[in-house]
Amino acid sequence: MKILMVCLGNICRSPLAEGILDLKAIQAGLSWEIGSAGTNGYHIGEAPHALSQKVARQHGIEIGGQRARKFTAGDFERFDKLYAMADDVIDEMRRIAGRKFDPRKVDLILNESNPGRNEDVPDPWSGPEAGYHEVYRMLDTACTTIVERYGRTRPVSAIQ
Repeated sequence: MKILMVCLGNICRSPLAEGILDLKAIQAGLSWEIGSAGTNGYHIGEAPHALSQKVARQHGIEIGGQRARKFTAGDFERFDKLYAMADDVIDEMRRIAGRKFDPRKVDLILNESNPGRNEDVPDPWSGPEAGYHEVYRMLDTACTTIVERYGRTRPVSAIQ
């Protein structure tokens, strides 16, 4: 199973989601590949935001080794499932991927924990630390659901 978390800059939300899901998959004995990317290229090569790293560390997750990268059309060929942090991210993924865009592989991550609500994970980038804690909580719940849903009951091909 290969899962990609996608947000705008790949420094706040998607690195947290990658770290959370990676740890949960390891703890469940799953050999999943988890990655993250951003739809804009403003932060390529940068480590996650300091507050994302701080909040992750408070939960026993180290994400400081991650580096931001730009989402590419080829990600649709490489990954089985792509989770967007917000609806505008899906729009950008569609634009970037062009004909490679596969709507069967894409969903908003919060639809895992709140099916059909089409809720966005708020971008904490310009706000206080409390926003990062809220984002962590939302992503933690969604990632728990992803592991429960796809880690034990369905083969990779069934999620598409």
